[in-house]
Amino acid sequence: SLLQGPLCHEYHFLITLPDYGIDKYDIGLAFGHFGIAVEDVAKSVELIKAKGGKVTREPGPVKGGNTVIAFIEDPDGYKFELLERGPTPEPLCQVMLRVGDLDRAINFYQKAYGMELLRTRDNPEYKYTIAMLGYGPEDKSAVMELTYNYGVSEYDKGNAYAQIAIGTDDVYKTAEAIRLGGGKITREPGPLPGISTKIVACQDPDGWKAVFVDNIDFLKELE
Repeated sequence: SLLQGPLCHEYHFLITLPDYGIDKYDIGLAFGHFGIAVEDVAKSVELIKAKGGKVTREPGPVKGGNTVIAFIEDPDGYKFELLERGPTPEPLCQVMLRVGDLDRAINFYQKAYGMELLRTRDNPEYKYTIAMLGYGPEDKSAVMELTYNYGVSEYDKGNAYAQIAIGTDDVYKTAEAIRLGGGKITREPGPLPGISTKIVACQDPDGWKAVFVDNIDFLKELE
C-alpha cells in the first residue's frame, strides 16, 4: 500500500495487490482494516450485497459516536470499513493497525515518520483506545488508525499485510529519524538496483513494516 507523504500531493493513497502464486495468506489478528469514505453507506452496502459481497456489520452509527459505518470483507478476508462522509479527494482514507503500546506508537510515528497526531479516542466500555495520525486532515487525506486494546501487548501479524510506502524528500535523513525514534532499519537507504530510485525500509516498534521512497525518484519512475 502507498501512503501519501507530506510533500507528494500529486498522487493518492492506493493499495497494491501482488500475486505471488500463493493460494492463501494468514491475515493474523494485528491488521485491522482499510477505510473507504462514501457519501451513502447504506447504498454502498446494498451494491456490495448485490454483487455477492460479504457484509460483516450492517450500516449504523459507530459505537459511542454518530458517524455511520459498515464493515465488509473481500474474498480474501481483508476487512474494509465504510465511513459516511461528504465528498473527499481521498476516498481510500485509512489503515487500521493494532499496537501493543499506544503512547510508544504515537511518539514513534510523530518523531520518526513526521506524522501529526490528529486525535485520540478512548472507549473504556469496549476497552480500546485509538489514535489517528497522518500528514493532513482526516477528511482530505489518508491516515493511520492505531488501535490499542486494553491489556494486549502482542498480536499475531500473519503474513498477508505487507507494508505502507511513504514519500520523502531525503531517505538518508528519514533513516536517521527512524533510528533515533527507536525503529529498525531493514534496508539501508540508497538506490534500488536497476532503477536508481532511493528507498529506505524499516519496522516500527510493533514490527509494522514501512518503506520510504524518494519523492523525485518516484515521480521520474512514472514519467
